[in-house]
Amino acid sequence: MEENRYRILVKGIVRRGDRFLLVEKWYDDNIVEPYQWEFIDGEAEFGESPDNAVIRTIQEQTGLNVVIDRILYTWTFMMGPVCNLGLTYLCLTDMEEDDVVIPEDLHDAKWIEPEDFPDYIHNQRMLDDLEKADLYSAF
Repeated sequence: MEENRYRILVKGIVRRGDRFLLVEKWYDDNIVEPYQWEFIDGEAEFGESPDNAVIRTIQEQTGLNVVIDRILYTWTFMMGPVCNLGLTYLCLTDMEEDDVVIPEDLHDAKWIEPEDFPDYIHNQRMLDDLEKADLYSAF
């Protein structure tokens, strides 16, 4: 009997005032558009709660301290025999915008207003999820 295997992914949408933090990542398997703007994401370590994982991931990737406001949406996908379960959190910070310190594996960071999401995020499914989560009225 094969046992179930799950991987827990977290995505942190960080809000400061009326703006949201995007980070620019490099994808060497995407020749057409190797740099892509996204929210901060990572994976929960074994035994770590998803709440703690998203706070840790944001702190490690940006240097920002955040508090969780709420879960916005979830998603799943299969990769081989592993079911990936993702939780997207709305997180709040009152740290200054220039307090963001990104590691070498990220290219840039930018604070934008929600109406500018389509100008940066090209993943239509993510844009649809943001619309369903009513993120635009999160203020």
